[in-house]
Amino acid sequence: MDDPLNASQTPRTSTKQVNSMGKLTGKVAVITGATSGMALATAQLFVAEGACVFITGRSQAKLDEAVQAIGRNVTGVLGDAANLADLDRLYETVQREKGSIDILFASAGAADFGKLGEITEAFFDSVFELNVRGTLFTVQKALPLFAAGGAIVLNGSMASIKGYAANSIYSASKAALRAFVRGWLVDLQDRHIRVNLLSPGAIDTPLMAASGTEFKAQIAPLIPRGEMGRPEEVAAAALFLASEEASFVNGIELFVDGGMGQI
Repeated sequence: MDDPLNASQTPRTSTKQVNSMGKLTGKVAVITGATSGMALATAQLFVAEGACVFITGRSQAKLDEAVQAIGRNVTGVLGDAANLADLDRLYETVQREKGSIDILFASAGAADFGKLGEITEAFFDSVFELNVRGTLFTVQKALPLFAAGGAIVLNGSMASIKGYAANSIYSASKAALRAFVRGWLVDLQDRHIRVNLLSPGAIDTPLMAASGTEFKAQIAPLIPRGEMGRPEEVAAAALFLASEEASFVNGIELFVDGGMGQI
């Protein structure tokens, strides 16, 4: 796991300006767990489209690398999405620097695996604490800062609709997010805040690379196009859900899985 939060750390910021108009020009976005992979690619795309982005991560070194990779209009705040004090500090930073939030991509999550009969209480708690509890409070604590007409995107998984060995707890944690989306869009309808679920399939991220080439070779034939998705493809879907192009899209689960979950 990444290093635990050191509450004394100060946010790392890059503010170099580039004059351009994009789909998110003038918007303030928060993306949790954005030091690598899909969330980092999303942060890079959001900035390219004109947003000012706040990202989080649990390792200061990785957070610094992500801020440098994004390069401009980004603030990194060290924190764990499962830690409520860390979330408070994140939103205090956003309020102090920008005053409001237009977009939240609740992306922080973890995958762990265990077969029925071998599942421990600690294993269950560790998965649900971040994926379910962490997502809940990431969203709830953001609400006082949310502008009317904003967009919330939760990071789900194709695993929520598929049955895989040793995957039931992770799958259940992501299926819970689908229930959140359905309920929250009703709770937030008076504020015109849209809530959608983005569910990736097999994406070629550093985490996937750590599984080894043999595992990746087993996954690829299960995808209709014969290869895994790229983080940039997930980022493009996140941009759509966050932008005005999706102004009439609310409460959906958008699978970005190359069709793997549908066959």
